[in-house]
Amino acid sequence: MSRNNAVEKWVQQYIGQEEPRSKSLIITVFGDAISPYSPGIWLGELITLMDSLNVNERLVRTSAFRLTDEGWLQPERIGRRSYYSLSPTGTNRFESAYRHIYQAAVDNWDGEWTIVVIQRNIEATAERSEVRKELEWNGFSLVSNGVFMHPQASLASASKIIKNNGLEDRSLIFRATSIKDDDFSSNDLKIRECWNLDEVKQRYTQFITDFKALAGTLKKSDLTPLLAFQIQTLMIHSFRRANLHDPQLPARLLPDNWPRHESFSLCKKIYSLTCEAAHAYVGEVMSLDTSLAKGTRLNIHVEDRFKR
Repeated sequence: MSRNNAVEKWVQQYIGQEEPRSKSLIITVFGDAISPYSPGIWLGELITLMDSLNVNERLVRTSAFRLTDEGWLQPERIGRRSYYSLSPTGTNRFESAYRHIYQAAVDNWDGEWTIVVIQRNIEATAERSEVRKELEWNGFSLVSNGVFMHPQASLASASKIIKNNGLEDRSLIFRATSIKDDDFSSNDLKIRECWNLDEVKQRYTQFITDFKALAGTLKKSDLTPLLAFQIQTLMIHSFRRANLHDPQLPARLLPDNWPRHESFSLCKKIYSLTCEAAHAYVGEVMSLDTSLAKGTRLNIHVEDRFKR
């Protein structure tokens, strides 16, 4: 069996074993390969892209409808065709996710915490539920009713989330330090328990298990555009399932042998082999120039992904 055929077999086996959900997989394709170049995509083109990942037309249509209902996408009917683009909310979510996925975590913690307090007299509304989702999406932990914290999130990023959800008049945002007791490590352990790090570690470990052997066999010259697109999409999809649940805590607050760095390095290695060809495949389907230098629509340009 040729190396190319072996990789094709790996792709089909991986899809069969993991059975990635179509809605989440569409988000991965939008974020990684469509949105850097175009505000949206024709439904027929999206169906073609997703077919290469074994997602059928019916599931694409259903998933696009649900992603619209959840505020990720906004549809436009033009004649008999449908065009799906990112909503403003979806764009904000993607730009927050980009910092997690495509940039290495920077460990320059000053020992202070960003705290967000939402007033307790606010009833449980859709707006409050949405701001909780967005704060947790950005690594904040809910430590008490209406109280969220994160060690490295900036005041500006927390303020943006609150303003995007219209709660700036009913929220408090500040930086604070924790009390240093005689056994300072005990504070670290208590704080660490605010996040489900065991689940995140398990996701990272599974990602490494799934893709490390593949990385050792890949050669850029063996990859067709279609195969590169399949591998890159499945890899980013798997990586973001771990990475977007990772609060990116400072090293001092993490367990020993935390796998984030190894996962990021593995992703960077494979991405360097697949990116150009993968995006060329998307450009072919969309009749669009998807050369890497053109991927500049969102906050982290394609050429700058995995640079640090």
